[in-house]
Amino acid sequence: MAYRLGIIGNCAYSALVRDGSVEWMCWPRPDSSFVFGSLLDGENGGVFAIEGVDAETVHQEYIENTNVLRTVFSGAHGEFELFDFAPRFLLYDRYYKPPMLVRVIRPISGEPRAVVRCRPVYDYGRLRPTAWAASNHVEYRDLPAPVRLTTNVPLAYIEDERPFLLERDRHLVLTWGQPLEAGLEDTAERFLERTLDYWRRWVKGTRVPRDYQGEVIRSALALKLHQYEDTGALLAATTTSLPEYPGSGRNWDYRYCWLRDAYFTLNALERLGHSEEMERFLEYLRNLAEEEQGVLRPAYRINGSADAPEQELDWLDGFKGEKPVRIGNQAFEHVQNDVYGEMVLAVSRLFLDIRFVGSVPPKTALATIGGLLRQIEAKLEEPDAGPWEFRERWRLHGFTVLMHWAGARRAVEVGEALGDEALVAKARELEERAFEILSTQLWNGEVGAITQVAGEPQLDAANLLAVHLGFFEEDDPRAASHVDAIRRALSVNGGLLRRYSTRDDFGEMEAAFTVCSFWLVEALCLIGRVDEARELFERLLSLHNGLGLYSEDILPETLEQSGNFPQTYSHVGLINAAFRLSRRWD
Repeated sequence: MAYRLGIIGNCAYSALVRDGSVEWMCWPRPDSSFVFGSLLDGENGGVFAIEGVDAETVHQEYIENTNVLRTVFSGAHGEFELFDFAPRFLLYDRYYKPPMLVRVIRPISGEPRAVVRCRPVYDYGRLRPTAWAASNHVEYRDLPAPVRLTTNVPLAYIEDERPFLLERDRHLVLTWGQPLEAGLEDTAERFLERTLDYWRRWVKGTRVPRDYQGEVIRSALALKLHQYEDTGALLAATTTSLPEYPGSGRNWDYRYCWLRDAYFTLNALERLGHSEEMERFLEYLRNLAEEEQGVLRPAYRINGSADAPEQELDWLDGFKGEKPVRIGNQAFEHVQNDVYGEMVLAVSRLFLDIRFVGSVPPKTALATIGGLLRQIEAKLEEPDAGPWEFRERWRLHGFTVLMHWAGARRAVEVGEALGDEALVAKARELEERAFEILSTQLWNGEVGAITQVAGEPQLDAANLLAVHLGFFEEDDPRAASHVDAIRRALSVNGGLLRRYSTRDDFGEMEAAFTVCSFWLVEALCLIGRVDEARELFERLLSLHNGLGLYSEDILPETLEQSGNFPQTYSHVGLINAAFRLSRRWD
């Protein structure tokens, strides 16, 4: 299940490309139907592929410090390169980010031949448009919006999917809605240069650690592509229904925004020095808090909607035959009470970070934090589905109470900063109550750790975050005991961590969850075992997909990636762990 996929995008849409083939691309939004989805069905997924007819090797790489992909096709008759990108640059004081895919083909040597195949689909493969060729473009009709391929490749070669000699540069621009009205070659070349310049400037504005700079920059670029800039929402992943491991049935749609990720994502963005992305995400979270009037769901659509019913698309084969293919997610309907503490941690930056001073009136700030505290108080001992979304077993989860404690503790700081004694008193009371529950109902002395649920001995990798969040005092021996117990219970293949070991609604957990291993790296650092942390971290760095990208899971037997891809959470974990491990600049 190795993913040799590169992601391109412009913060309005993304696409996954493998060796010149667009394997996944949803338009006009990341949560829309795919236009190209051969990743999930080779027959019904459509195709947009540029292939070297006689190519013996194909090499794919990123142009350094950008989200522009370069693919080189080499064979006995010659060599050519392909540049794939989604335009993004500053235009009229705003970011230009159209639903447009640009592909530039350049001959390098010899007389290479290429073939172009372009057959878009819609409604998840059920709608196949008719194609109509004009003087210099192909129009695909019967889609929700006009889709047009403008190109200087002879249209007859594209219509018949026939090979042609690459004697000069060729350009292909696929658009949704607004067609390309300007000159093709000049526009494509100019957009390429301006997009390269945009990404290089963005990287120059990124704070990096002294060590692991290349890995952090690639993760930062991937993280940036998962922010839907129009609203500020952050997608969990680009894809749907890539199985966590073969035969598991754990095929989920992750093209939505999980609030649980908010605090950790904001931590990574803060470390990277990107306050603009932080502010957009915080605006999205504040809008949710206002609209929902305090009662929050675990996940939302990128437009803030909570309507995403889970459906199975039985006409699609699935990734390598792994069914079912799902769209929507039942998690929208779950009760996951940890979101309230995480929301306090996330939005508190608006009130404690001096860069945002004045953006939120104190009265609004107090109302927001006060409302979240009321939810923490009401749900402090309420069973829920937990962070991993158990569908049929609700318990009092250690992670949920941990986030109640962390949120209440942060609310004390907000109350002190804003001079509200009543808020401080209520937050301290809830902090103490949550601490007591964790210490008595969830700390298991025999196991030596905070357990997954109250009254049961099984462990949960998410509870490693008790170390990150400062639950244990610096000299508390329970911290090392807690980390070691989780590591022993959940480790597979030399230190990779599963989320938990208990049976759930779908059976035993087999795959290692990528971010959990990065959490372990940080936890080992925090308890002073830096050499162990570095050894594990460098092993994880060796498991990327060839382009520095990570999926949701790692298969213990083969160390191949699995699950949805690229997974935002995995890249957040890498960034945070790299900063934790790195030497300081001074």
